[in-house]
Amino acid sequence: MKVVLLDGGTSLELQKRSANKAPRHWSAEYLMSEPDLVRQVHLDYIRAGSKVITVNSYSSTFTRMQMVGAADRVPELQRIACELALQARDMAGPAGADVAIAGCIPPLNGTYRPDRVREFQTNHDEYARLGELQAPYVDLFVCETMSTAEEGRAAAAAMQPFGIAVWIGWSLMDAGPWLRSAEAVATAARALNGLRVAAVLANCCSPESITASMPALVATGFSTGGYANGFTTIPATFMPGKTKEQLKSRKDLDPEAYSAFALKWVEQGATIVGGCCEVGPAHIARLRDDLIAAGHEIVSPSGLAVSGRD
Repeated sequence: MKVVLLDGGTSLELQKRSANKAPRHWSAEYLMSEPDLVRQVHLDYIRAGSKVITVNSYSSTFTRMQMVGAADRVPELQRIACELALQARDMAGPAGADVAIAGCIPPLNGTYRPDRVREFQTNHDEYARLGELQAPYVDLFVCETMSTAEEGRAAAAAMQPFGIAVWIGWSLMDAGPWLRSAEAVATAARALNGLRVAAVLANCCSPESITASMPALVATGFSTGGYANGFTTIPATFMPGKTKEQLKSRKDLDPEAYSAFALKWVEQGATIVGGCCEVGPAHIARLRDDLIAAGHEIVSPSGLAVSGRD
């Protein structure tokens, strides 16, 4: 089977490597203070086998930067994030030749918090501004860690004018195959009707919940995949900006264990796999090796017959 191998988490990998463990601007701070480190993390994922590198702009939104009085810096931060990913691909030489750059379209008013998702038009308008900033640089958009069907619909709708492939990633409840809003995957997929979407994924949730949701994801008719985090649980009261203070890392998700989960998703029908928070280059390298050993072919998105539906 042809499988697209994504990168792993970037924000926490940067925090892990940097001496700055409490960046005021979250992951966006490293774009300003340590661009070489951001570039190196991207490069390490490419060398580990990733065929998609997502730009480090998760926190570089107008809403998020307004919290620290830096909304006026968003265009600059978005540009830097995209340029660093492109530079890493160039530095990778032949290994970067077929690597796609993914724009990052994240939650705007709090990750994992369906109760904080704002109304459709407000989200749509900000997403459209972010898409316009990223579109000149990226090969596809990943609208990731969506907590509700409506949040995903707003992100997907805002990306339509750019003529670039759109992937939607829903964050799931720990307990089973439901979005954090308790909506079913099928409900979230129906919200995308009439929009050009190339793939749907589950992301930034436990690998067990992705395994439980994969049959429902495959049943949507979209190309499907997953990239999990390595946290023990996500509290309903999670607040943006203090990930390490609020979330605990699992001790049982070393590269071998994580790869076993991802291989199971491929067996279930996934064609796109990778990692999110707490999943690093070593995890991706092990997954690459295990996919090849199992007889799968690792390809870039352009080499995958992506079956979006309108």
